[in-house]
Amino acid sequence: MQYLIVGLGNPGEEYENTRHNAGRMVMEAFRKKNDFPEWINDKSLKALVSKGSWGKDKVVLLLPDNFMNVSGKSVAPLVKNAKDAERTIVVYDDLDLPLGSMKISFNRSSGGHKGVESIIKALKTRAFARLRVGICPITSSGKTKKPKGESILLDFIVSEFKKPEIEVMKKVTKNGAEAIALILDEGREIATGKIN
Repeated sequence: MQYLIVGLGNPGEEYENTRHNAGRMVMEAFRKKNDFPEWINDKSLKALVSKGSWGKDKVVLLLPDNFMNVSGKSVAPLVKNAKDAERTIVVYDDLDLPLGSMKISFNRSSGGHKGVESIIKALKTRAFARLRVGICPITSSGKTKKPKGESILLDFIVSEFKKPEIEVMKKVTKNGAEAIALILDEGREIATGKIN
């Protein structure tokens, strides 16, 4: 059996530590923690790839190396049917969740996330797992404070994490790596119950 784990983000150094790259950050933490090989640039997929195994299963880690809204182009060649889609995990930033939190979901809409939208279109299905990584700022009382207005929102997601947020993200990437491992070890349903 083969699993495909996709970390969404934008390519290039200027986006490396931005909120929109939370998915890529979690993937890198997972790769390092589990001694997967260094990323290889796969020109045919237009993606960075690292292949390893998990018990008896093969695992392909994929970072689409094109912009978020065309991520599906890198994913589609590796997902041939519904079974492949069900063994796919997409890790990405979610503005509807507070910074520091994460959720596993399955077979849902894109929630307005352009990368997920692109994957749904390319695979012609929503039936894949997602690990949603919260990036929304929170007020002192702990409520989420989503930026208003499209251009403000866009500026926010491609802005870099502030110093105190970087500390939070260190924990999040560690927890995210563990959440992926949990899905691989115990299956999506059990992992969802434990993480959510």
